[in-house]
Amino acid sequence: MSMNVGSGSASGDPDVMMDINTTPLIDVMLVLLVMLIITIPIQLHSVNLNMPTGNPPPPRVLPEIVKIDIDSSGVVYWNGLPVPDRATLEDNLKAAASQAVQPELHLRPDKNSKYAIAAGVMASSQRLGLTRIGIVGSEQFIEE
Repeated sequence: MSMNVGSGSASGDPDVMMDINTTPLIDVMLVLLVMLIITIPIQLHSVNLNMPTGNPPPPRVLPEIVKIDIDSSGVVYWNGLPVPDRATLEDNLKAAASQAVQPELHLRPDKNSKYAIAAGVMASSQRLGLTRIGIVGSEQFIEE
């Protein structure tokens, strides 16, 4: 018993094509792609904001400013007066946090002071509830 595999038939009939015609599928895909590109909105690189016009009114009460300086030897100063230890600094911060209008803390560390001292002052301020903390005099850290 034998089986004829291939195009060796002597009858001359054309062979059956077993491949799918992908041309119509590609045409449909291209049409869908063009429709998708047309329907996508144009992406802008800007954010539209409705900003108020005019000058804002001045604040009713100007905030008190507390200057905290740290010198190169690690001594902390509260408005120009040296603070002897960490407990006194935290007492001053508690008193500032308990005010009705919290003061602004302007922290100005020296370029040669240790980072741990400045980070400790900021951590104590945040832990005690002071939220208006700014680092002042950072232009001294710029390398020329």
